Parts: sequence; structure tokens; C-alpha cells
Amino acid sequence: MKLGIILSLLFWSANACAATDAKALLEHADRARGGGLPGIVWEIKLTSRDGDKVSDEQRFEVRAVDDASVAETLEPARFKGSKLLQVGRNMWLTRPGLSKPIPISPRQRLSGEASNGDIAATNYAGDYDAQLTGDEAVDGEACHVLELTAKHKRTTYDKIRYWVSVKREVGVKAEFYSLSGKLLKTARFDYGNTLAHNGQRIPFVSRMTIRDALLDAETTMVFGTVQVRKIPAAEFDLGQMQ
Repeated sequence: MKLGIILSLLFWSANACAATDAKALLEHADRARGGGLPGIVWEIKLTSRDGDKVSDEQRFEVRAVDDASVAETLEPARFKGSKLLQVGRNMWLTRPGLSKPIPISPRQRLSGEASNGDIAATNYAGDYDAQLTGDEAVDGEACHVLELTAKHKRTTYDKIRYWVSVKREVGVKAEFYSLSGKLLKTARFDYGNTLAHNGQRIPFVSRMTIRDALLDAETTMVFGTVQVRKIPAAEFDLGQMQ
């Protein structure tokens, strides 16, 4: 009886430790994509390709803090001033001429293969339960493999398989799945940017390439002019957007 209790406690302890490690690893990886920082601003240049057809470039400025972000369209000119506001699990769209913000879903398509939620700051650790399922190399780089399961229905994806570099502790590859387990899209990440924060040099994403799982279509987001700075709370006030 005592042996059974001891084995149960050891099993529970091992699982709790693995869950903690997976969460800590995810939180660390989030920083390299805008999550968990006191305030950050960056620009995104977005282009999409569907077969041989290439879309016009779109440009956004993203300002984020904690679990809130606002992405403002800079180009093309016809959409200039449009904003995507994310606060917690909610998201709204506003643009010049609209009388009030429109509630939208992070899952709605923004452009090409990119969803609204893809352009916002990343908070996977807050939105997903993480489980460490093994190790696997990506292009010769040793990675931990995390299985992420959505905590609620307001996430961009229901399930994510996420490869996090063992050495760099940044996400290098992702597969996005529906609730039924169907593979929807894949993504690869590059980290050519760096941030200075708390005396540390933190890698920050420089490119995210999202590909459709079935079609010959992809969207590339290039990240630049990244800065850590304080963002006024009014930036994330829905009333101000009105």
C-alpha cells in the first residue's frame, strides 16, 4: 500500500515538473515574439503569394503590453489608420469612417494565410496549456517539441505543435491544427532582431512565413524597427478608438 502511494506521488511529481518546465519554456519563447515584455513597438511588412499571384505589400505598426496590443495599418493608403485592437481574449477592428469598433475573431483571415491573431503580440503561455512531448531536430538544430492546447475558444488556433530551440529557447517551427486534428497551416520563424531589456540581449523575430497545409500559398511577415518602450494605457482603450 505504502509502495503504491510512493509511486503515485513520484508519478504526480514528475508530471507536475514536466508541466512546469513546458510552461516556463513557452513563456521564454513568447518573449522573442512580443509576449511578457513591459511594452514593445515594432513594424510588420506583410506579403502573400497564392500560386504565381503575389499581393501588394501591407505595412503595420504594432504596439503591445502584457495581454493587449494594437496593430495600426500604415500601408496601403486606402486602409491607412485602420486598427486591430486586442485586449485579453477580445479583438476589435476600427477604420476611418466607421461609427464604432467592430468585434472580430482572432481566427478571421487578415491577409493571405495570416489570421488576425498572427499579427498581434504572442501570449501562447497565457492562451494554451503546454505539454512537452519529446525532442526533434529542425534543420539540424535540437528542439523541444511542445503540444499546445487552447484554454478557451478565443485563441487563433485550437492546437499547435511547437518546436522550441534547446539552445536559443525560441520557437523555430509550428504546425497549426483544428479542433478535430486537421493540419491547417505551418510556420517557420527567423530571429535576426535583438532587444535590450533588463541588461539582457533578447532575440526577437525578424520573419514569420506561414504556409497553407494543402495549397501552394504562403504569407511572409517581416518584422523591423523593434523597440522596448512604455505604451500609454489609452492606446488600448476601446472608448478612445470610438
